[in-house]
Amino acid sequence: MDSKTILEALLFSADRPLSVANLQRCFADSARPEKGEIRAALKTLSADYENRSLELTEVASGFRFQVRQEYSLWVAKLLEDKPPRYSRALLETLAIIAYRQPATRGTIEEIRGVNVSSTIIRTLLDRGWVKVVGHKEVPGRPALFATTRQFLDDFNLKTLDSLPSLREIQAMGSVPEQGFEPDFDTEQALERLPLQDLELAEEPEETNDDL
Repeated sequence: MDSKTILEALLFSADRPLSVANLQRCFADSARPEKGEIRAALKTLSADYENRSLELTEVASGFRFQVRQEYSLWVAKLLEDKPPRYSRALLETLAIIAYRQPATRGTIEEIRGVNVSSTIIRTLLDRGWVKVVGHKEVPGRPALFATTRQFLDDFNLKTLDSLPSLREIQAMGSVPEQGFEPDFDTEQALERLPLQDLELAEEPEETNDDL
């Protein structure tokens, strides 16, 4: 058997993305290909699926097969569990953290112009999309939030560099060159995140400040 077909079997069998190192360890020592060989085989394998309903995608944690976006409508009908619905407020909060990280809750509230619901922050933490990476050295030492590898995987991003750059967003509208200040355009940032698979839901804002 050649390496390409073995890699194909491994990726189809996995329930998570597999890195090149993960794939390499699945081979016997005597027949273990070099990392460059594995990457070359993955490139060929990806080309084999170019005109198929499945695609080989590289995300932050590694490689995985997935259904192409244009087929998700039909595949969704097979799933018993409906995808979770997220409010626009939650997605705006996530967009601000993604582009402004590390960001405090105060920064998010300043940009959005409203209080950030503790439920929203808790949902993002529970979902594994954001984490606390430290505390800002100001009175009260507020938590600093940043996105996670899980966020990159779930949004089909290899790295944060895969997000549109600040200059790209500036070209679309009113974001100042010096950075994301209170006039940061959350509408445009939200449109630039790959949110195709997420459903919007109404979710009331909360004002409690327990996070």
